[in-house]
Amino acid sequence: MTEAAVAPGTVARAFIAACEAELAAPKPGNVHVFADGHGMAAQDFIDSAKAAAPEIAAQGASVGKRILGAMQATWAAVGQNTNLGIVLLCAPLAHAALTAETGDLRRETSRVLARLDRADADAAFRAISLAQPAGLGSAPAHDVAGPAQTTLLEAMRAASDRDRIAFQYASGFVDIFGMGAETLIRARAAGHDAPRATLEVYMAFLGAFPDSHIARKYGLETAQAVREEARQAALQIGAATREEAFAIALDLDRSLKERRLNPGTSADMTVAVLFADYLAAILASARKNG
Repeated sequence: MTEAAVAPGTVARAFIAACEAELAAPKPGNVHVFADGHGMAAQDFIDSAKAAAPEIAAQGASVGKRILGAMQATWAAVGQNTNLGIVLLCAPLAHAALTAETGDLRRETSRVLARLDRADADAAFRAISLAQPAGLGSAPAHDVAGPAQTTLLEAMRAASDRDRIAFQYASGFVDIFGMGAETLIRARAAGHDAPRATLEVYMAFLGAFPDSHIARKYGLETAQAVREEARQAALQIGAATREEAFAIALDLDRSLKERRLNPGTSADMTVAVLFADYLAAILASARKNG
């Protein structure tokens, strides 16, 4: 496989589909089609996905340019940071599919991460500064307000102990291809439909790690408490019917939103799992037919 062995339009459509599929699940504390939250509505994320998709899948772009272009397009479309985490996770996945040398998306993603350079970091830092999140740029050694002094991979490694998205870069997207993909496979094997399977992925992440977005805004202790709430809810959801599972999720959703707690990192990682799942299938088909 070579550059654009997978068509950019196919990757763009997969990105939009992953974003829309994530919104179809009642993810506690996050925005979805069942309830708005934190001053945002599901339509804001759909509009963001459609704006960012062509940049995520741009022909011949670097990972950094994909990130920056997607954030600039998002800002022009909705005027707020709806998807920085999604873009940071999905740009390397898209690049891996578009430049694939094999049919193994996980291997291709590791190849892409290893080749990230200072120009990627410069572009990503500009995107982060534009989005103005409560986050990644607080690393003293790699201030996003200034020119990059190292590669994007090294900058992410420096932040990986406190940011789960940065940890994906440092670990070869281990949570996306590991826990996330495995949870999705199990949910499908259990006969769950797409929104229920997506909910299972989200709850797996929320119950496994303190959510980085909550930890940055409210502290690690609060993030750990939410993790425990999610773990207990996930146990109930796992044994429930679809209707019961959604009711349990929506109860926790209301509680978290009343406390202004948004597990945004868990949601971003869920999109990445869905996007990777789409891309893996696309790569397999391209290899079979190529």
